[in-house]
Amino acid sequence: MDTVEIVMIGAFGLAGVGLYGLLVVRNLIKVVVSLQLLVKGVLLALVAAGKASGQVALGESLALTVIVADTVVAVIGLAVAVQVRRVSGTLDLKKLANLRG
Repeated sequence: MDTVEIVMIGAFGLAGVGLYGLLVVRNLIKVVVSLQLLVKGVLLALVAAGKASGQVALGESLALTVIVADTVVAVIGLAVAVQVRRVSGTLDLKKLANLRG
């Protein structure tokens, strides 16, 4: 096996764990963490694809752009989670779905 293949297996593993967490977890903070795992797997795949295609700089620059956007999403998601906890007293997504209106 080549190094790129091993890294891609790890990337798909991370993305799979993140996707599983998004589908199963009910806590809002854990959803944000699962989203982070999913994005980190995609980042690893971007860098590995750039190395495999011979365009390492392109893969790394795309990964850096995704890191910046992902950090903004994580900070906003956690800030929303803190405010939701203050207002409603829970972070359970099933209970928060009943708070429409």
